Order: sequence, then C-alpha cells, then structure tokens
Amino acid sequence: MKALFIVDLQNDFCPHGALPTPKGDAIIPVVNKLMSKFDFVLASKDWHPEKSVHFKKWPVHCVHDTHGAEFPSSLTVDKIDTIFLKGTDDKDDGYSAFEASNINLADYLKKNKITALYVAGLVIEFCVKRTVMDALKHGLNTFVVKDAVEGIYQNPGDVPLAFEEMKNAGATIIHSSEIVGGRE
Repeated sequence: MKALFIVDLQNDFCPHGALPTPKGDAIIPVVNKLMSKFDFVLASKDWHPEKSVHFKKWPVHCVHDTHGAEFPSSLTVDKIDTIFLKGTDDKDDGYSAFEASNINLADYLKKNKITALYVAGLVIEFCVKRTVMDALKHGLNTFVVKDAVEGIYQNPGDVPLAFEEMKNAGATIIHSSEIVGGRE
C-alpha cells in the first residue's frame, strides 16, 4: 500500500501566514491532483499551544484552533483520511509527523500495511525533512514530490541541502508528473 503524506500544509506556512513560505500556496493544486492516486491520504498539522518553547526559535504560528493552524480553503480536505497533530506539548518542537501526539504514525502505517510514503507539504528544511528522515528510519520506501514541497528559505542553500540530505539518506526525489502523468 502507498500513502500520500501532506506535511503541515497550513495557513500560517502559506505566503500571508505567520511563518510564510514564498510559494506555499502554489503547491496546493499539485497536492490536490496527487490525492486521487493514493490508497491513503494522510496529513500532519503543527498544533502548538499558545505558550510553547518552540516560539523562542520561531514566530508564533499554527496555534491550535486558530485560522493559521487550519488547512487553506483551496486544499481538498475531504480526501484526507487521517490527520496527525504534532508540537502539541509546550516543551515540544514537533518537527516530524512521527512525533504526533494524537495518533502514533508508525503504528498507523504498520496497521494499514503502508510500505511506501510519498511526501508533500511545508516546510522542506524542517518538518518535511524530519518526517522523511523518520520514514526512512522506519524502513518505508520514501519519495519526496519535489514540485509539491516548499521551503521558507531561512538561509541561502537550505532548500537544496535538504533535498540532498534526504536523497543521501535513501529518499527518492520525484516530480508529480511521474505519479499523475504529463508535465505541469
């Protein structure tokens, strides 16, 4: 079984959010097209408490039950089977979806016989990369859909370095056209 995993595609990581990616909203049409090609569509959300140690490093973002923590309205959310909430503890950064507090992602994948994880979402240098690295540690065939991820570009070179690190760790970098056909 294969699953599409959408990492933190939330309002606060889109261009007008509290911790914006320059083109975060541009990946939404790609992600929407990908959803129909998978047995499971899973997603994570940063779901931070109002006072979190995480906000010593980052601007306040994705506070639970706020507009910023929600998915953008243009994302086809009715196709998402399960949402994994992370960063829910005030002492937890929650970068990897494998750190979700509401559902154990590793157990969920095993129970549903998911052996291949295709990753899309935001922010590639942090949450996407950490989720991919943990997926690899759990023995999953892991793919990063390069036109369905975006970064915040905090430091020059961070995004290419993230791709390189994931590839060197064993992830396969692919284009959405290899899944849905045609070249965008």
